[in-house]
Amino acid sequence: MTSQQNLVIGQFGRPTLSKDGRTISVHIPISMRNQGGRKQVVTPAGATPWIPIPPRVNNTLVKAIVRAHRWRDMLESGNYATVRDLAKAETIDEVYLGRVLRLTLLAPKIVEAILEGKHPATLELDDLLKQFPIEWEQQRERLTEAE
Repeated sequence: MTSQQNLVIGQFGRPTLSKDGRTISVHIPISMRNQGGRKQVVTPAGATPWIPIPPRVNNTLVKAIVRAHRWRDMLESGNYATVRDLAKAETIDEVYLGRVLRLTLLAPKIVEAILEGKHPATLELDDLLKQFPIEWEQQRERLTEAE
């Protein structure tokens, strides 16, 4: 094994054999992305993943949805008369509270996907806090565009 072999592995190029024939170097283009405080390896577009990616629940999204429903229940039960009263009691900005409350209008399938970790990997809380359509089908279309 002293001569260099011309092996082609997929679309990513050729491995190189060291001069002593004991080491093979393989070049695999990858990029790293931070997602929720974790590093994630992202394969090139069109490449098959090495292993199936298990669903990863985004705790930030889950907490926001839970808070939205909790705050809605607090308002509907009559504990607080207005969003302003609730924001003061929770010591948060009332504009933020109003944006989070909108998450109670998300389509059940979207909420289920978030809770199961099956939402698009690019979906962040900031995306959900922006205005979104009331119609569930349009919400789903907009979220799948994020992929």
